[in-house]
Amino acid sequence: MSEEREFQTEVSRLLDIVANALYTEKEIFLRELVSNASDACDRLRYEAIAKPELVKDDPEFKIRVSFDADARTVTVEDNGIGMTRDELVRNLGTIAHSGTRELLKGMNGKSKDVNLIGQFGVGFYSVFMIADKVEVVSRKAGDDTAHVWSSDGKGKYIIDETLKDTRGTVITMHVKDDASEYLLEERLKHIIKKYSDHINFPIVMGGGANAVTVNAGSALWMRPKADVTEDQYREFYRSVSGGMQVDEPWMTLHWRAEGNFEYNNLLFIPSMKPFDLYDPRRPHGVKLYVKRVFITDGVENLVPPFLRFVKGVVDSEDLPLNISREMLQANPVIGKMSSAITRKILSELEDKAKEDLKAFSEFWALFGPVVKEGLYDAHAHRDQLCRVARFYSSAGEDLVSLDEYVERLKEGQDQIYYLSAPSVEAARNSPQLEAFRAKGVEVLFMTDTIDEFWLPMQGDYKQKKFKSITKGSADLAKIKSDKPADDKPVEEGAKEKTDKLLARLKDILKDEVKDVTLSERLVDSPVCLVAPETDMDIHMQRMLKKTQGYDAATQHVLEINDKHPVITQLKSFVANDVQDELVKETALLLLDQARIVEGEPLKNPGDFVRRLNHAIEKGLVVG
Repeated sequence: MSEEREFQTEVSRLLDIVANALYTEKEIFLRELVSNASDACDRLRYEAIAKPELVKDDPEFKIRVSFDADARTVTVEDNGIGMTRDELVRNLGTIAHSGTRELLKGMNGKSKDVNLIGQFGVGFYSVFMIADKVEVVSRKAGDDTAHVWSSDGKGKYIIDETLKDTRGTVITMHVKDDASEYLLEERLKHIIKKYSDHINFPIVMGGGANAVTVNAGSALWMRPKADVTEDQYREFYRSVSGGMQVDEPWMTLHWRAEGNFEYNNLLFIPSMKPFDLYDPRRPHGVKLYVKRVFITDGVENLVPPFLRFVKGVVDSEDLPLNISREMLQANPVIGKMSSAITRKILSELEDKAKEDLKAFSEFWALFGPVVKEGLYDAHAHRDQLCRVARFYSSAGEDLVSLDEYVERLKEGQDQIYYLSAPSVEAARNSPQLEAFRAKGVEVLFMTDTIDEFWLPMQGDYKQKKFKSITKGSADLAKIKSDKPADDKPVEEGAKEKTDKLLARLKDILKDEVKDVTLSERLVDSPVCLVAPETDMDIHMQRMLKKTQGYDAATQHVLEINDKHPVITQLKSFVANDVQDELVKETALLLLDQARIVEGEPLKNPGDFVRRLNHAIEKGLVVG
C-alpha cells in the first residue's frame, strides 16, 4: 500500500542546511553512502555469527556503485542487513535521526555490539546536494517483503511495498543538471579511491565480466605501514570518527603486536578536543575487531579512561568471534592487550615530547589534564605517566618534565616544589614565589584540578617529595642561593620589634587567621596567605568549595615580610606604642590584600575601600 508522509521536524530548512551548508564538497555524498553500506554489511556479518542462515544464499558481502548517463542516475547497492518499512520511516523519515542510535535502545545493555558510523543521522541526506529525487529500495535480511522509499527532499516522502529478490539496500539518485560530473565513471572511481579505499568490503563498478573492484578491499590496519599513504590514514581517521571529524590526526600509531597473542592496531590522537572530553560517561573511540569482523566499540577495559580521546581500530587474532560483551570485559586477553596498547601510546608520547616539544605542547594543552587522570587512578602506568607529564614552571616559558626538574635541583634541595594556581599567569604573579625566584629555585606550576588529587597519592618522584610552596614553612635556608648573602648588619633590637609586631597582629587578626608568622618566601610583597602544614592546600580548598560546596571553617596563616617598608613602619609604630588605630586598620587592609592575591572574596569590600583610601591619605602605602 502506497503512502505519502511528511518528514518529521523542520524538514525544508534542515534539508537545505544538509544539502548546502553541512558539507563543503558535493562529492562527500558518495563517501557517506558507501560508509552506510559498509555499516549495513558489518551489521549483518555480526548478526550472521549467531544466525548463519541470514547469509547462506549470498555469503560474499559487496558494495556496487553504478551510473546511467542516459537516465541521469547514480546507484549505490549493498547486500547488507537491509531495512524494514518501519526502519525506513524511522531512519529516513526523520532528519538527524540515527537508526543505529534507535537500535541501541532495544539491545538491553548490548548497545555497542554494532558499528555506528553515521551516528548523527544526517549523512544520507547529503544525496540531495547532487540529486533532485532519491529512491531507496530495501529488504531486510531474513524477510520476504521489500519496500521503496522516495523523496525529492522538499518536505514529503512516499513509501510503498515493492519487489526485490535479494536482501540489502539500493539507493538510486536522479542527478541534478549542475551535478553531471557524477555521471562519469572516472569521477566516481576517483571519489571511491579518495575516501573509501580502506572499506573492508569490495566496492565494484560495472556488471558481470566487466565488474571491477575499485577499492583495495582490505582492512587498512592489516596492511604494512609502508603501503599506506598519509591521505589514506586521514580518510580512515575521518571514517572511525563517524565521518564528521574535520581535523587532522595529531599522531597516527600503526603497528602489529606479536607474541603470546597477536593483534593489529591503527590508532589516532586527534588534533582537536572533543566537546564532551570531560564527560565521565564518554567512551573511548576504539573499535574492536576479531579476525577483521567488527565486534563492538567502546569496550570498557580496552583503553583506559585517561586515553578516552584516542580513536581507531584494534583487531585481535585470539578472541573468539562469538564472544559476548559481558565476556569481553572479563576476558584476560583484553586486559593484556589494554596494558600493551597503553604502554605503546605512552611510549610514543614520551618520544614525541623529547623530539618535538613544540608539537607536544599543542597536544598537552588539549589533553594534558585528561592524561594526568592516570596519575591518580592508573597505578600500573604511573611511572610511565610521570615521564610523559609536562608542567610549566618558574624557570622559563617551556614545558618541563619531572626528570628535567630533578636534574636541575639546587645544592641542598631535596624536594620538588610546586605552586597550585588557577592559571600559569596567576602562578607567575604569586607572592609565595618570590623567595624561590630570588634563590633560583625552580617551582612547578600545577594548574589543573586533577593535580590536587594525584600529587598526594604520588608523594614523591625519584625519592624527592612533592612540596607545596603555599602550605607550611618554606624551609629554604639549607638551599644554596645563586646570589651572595645579604651581609647588612642587623639592627639592634630588631628581633624584639618583630616579635612585638607579630604579637600585636595576632591579637588584631585572631578571629580572621590561624596564625601570623615571619615569612621566608616573601621578597617584594608585604604579606601572603599560606595553609598550615596539616591542612589542605589553599587552592584545593577554594576548588572544593566551588565544585562541591566544601565550606569547612579553615583559617589560613598570614606571613609577613620583615623587610618590606610597610611592615618596617608598622614595627616602629608598635615598638613606640603609637598609632595603634592605624596599625589595626593597616593589618586588616594587608589581610584583605592577601585575600585578593589568592583570589578569595573579601568579607566586606566597603571596609576595604575605606581603609585603602585612608592609608593613601596618610601616605602609608609605599609604591
